[in-house]
Amino acid sequence: MRIELLPLGKTLQVARGVALQDVLFAQGVEFPCGGRGRCKGCRVRVLAGLWPATSEERRLLTAEELAAGWRLACRGRAGGDLKLELAQWEAPILVDESAFAFEPQPGFGVAVDLGTTTVVAQLLDLSAGKMLAVRTGLNAQAKHGADVMSRIDFALTDHGQATLQQLIREQVGELIEELLLAAGGRVAELASVVVVGNAVMHHLFCGVSVEPLSHHPFAPRNNGLQMLRAAELGWALPGEPVVRFLPCLGGFVGSDILAGIVATRLHESASVCALVDLGTNGEIVIGNRDRILCASTAAGPAFEGARISQGMRAATGAVSAVNVRTGGFHCRVIGGGPPRGICGSGLVDAVAAGLETGLIHPSGKLSKGESMMVCPPVALTQADIRQVQLAKGAIAAGIRLLLRQWGTSRSKLARVYLAGAFGNYINRTSARRLGLLDFPLGKVSPAGNTALLGAKLALFSLGQHGGLYPEVLAKVTHVGLNEDPLFQEVYLSEMPFPCR
Repeated sequence: MRIELLPLGKTLQVARGVALQDVLFAQGVEFPCGGRGRCKGCRVRVLAGLWPATSEERRLLTAEELAAGWRLACRGRAGGDLKLELAQWEAPILVDESAFAFEPQPGFGVAVDLGTTTVVAQLLDLSAGKMLAVRTGLNAQAKHGADVMSRIDFALTDHGQATLQQLIREQVGELIEELLLAAGGRVAELASVVVVGNAVMHHLFCGVSVEPLSHHPFAPRNNGLQMLRAAELGWALPGEPVVRFLPCLGGFVGSDILAGIVATRLHESASVCALVDLGTNGEIVIGNRDRILCASTAAGPAFEGARISQGMRAATGAVSAVNVRTGGFHCRVIGGGPPRGICGSGLVDAVAAGLETGLIHPSGKLSKGESMMVCPPVALTQADIRQVQLAKGAIAAGIRLLLRQWGTSRSKLARVYLAGAFGNYINRTSARRLGLLDFPLGKVSPAGNTALLGAKLALFSLGQHGGLYPEVLAKVTHVGLNEDPLFQEVYLSEMPFPCR
């Protein structure tokens, strides 16, 4: 039987009748309850082929989920050819179910967090502030590059930007249609759709050329609030809602960070606070109710598992945590099985553990050979340590320079908010040991998916002229760190790990 797996792009040939649990475990699908049909952590979606729902699936999955094709991998067998969408990359942090204050509005709205890797959409009843449904997906543009610079490179080829624009508009439209289906006819029409994302996603979705982002000084020509009708995007949605893509803040600092400022209420704080989003482009915000500075720094993909010899995403088989214990390291492996690689949170822990045990020198040099065994067969090489230093140095230098330009210091920050999935799963003690986040632990607060929360808040506050966002934007100044004459000096000084 032929089984096609999306978004992995793999096709497997398996014998008829084989248990899909045996096949999909090796592809990163997790089975939290051991494949006993007691949870729904192993969900996959049937895109093509026949997979009748079992009694366990009807018990655990809603009628809307079953209708959308979701099934439990632990209950399936290969009875025929299948096309499956894996949901194992999903993380609760993406969804954001946090409570928030709001002024009731009539109708329904959709908030979309358009990330480089993932897309999250939520349907809300604006009169009650209630989430009715949520849908997630891997960004369909990923086939043309995993990071923003790869997407820019592809966009600059013939018809490249048009291709990426069509892919993401179609995907977001399909997610919204799925939300409406899940609502079971309760939504007569949509009042509004709000989208947030980084600067590249903003441009690719809205049809703004990414060419200015491909070279120095990386200054886009149109970063502002974009307002489009659903029909312009090819969406047939009830009510023909206005679709607003919130404005970016400058350079590579997008509206996801603007949403984060609003979600954390940093713009209302009397004390100076920071917001840090740890990713390929590490975005940093320093400010309070008087003024706000923001910047981005090219941290590279090490913390996402890329360019690491045995790096992988946070999936089954990934070493996700490392602790020092008598006799060596104790590791946590996602899924509880044998280790296959190491993800970002495990990488930070492993380097911190190496520093504590003396296996890694503060200079970054391994003290014993060219590799450090973490959890056999997973090991870190000297090149891996250097990748961590590059990423850590860029983010630490960005924080230091932005604090300097604001005129304050680490000790005077009242709170440091960590945004994004990686920022919420990282061990703060390990991050401090590396010098990545050199703040007292009590000041550092994981803030969840602030981009999605900010987009939801915008559904209640955005009027014809953007609601409160012009007020926030007036306080924000974008800082190009690459233009700071001290950047290279500070960057190099932040490359070593702290001595303890």
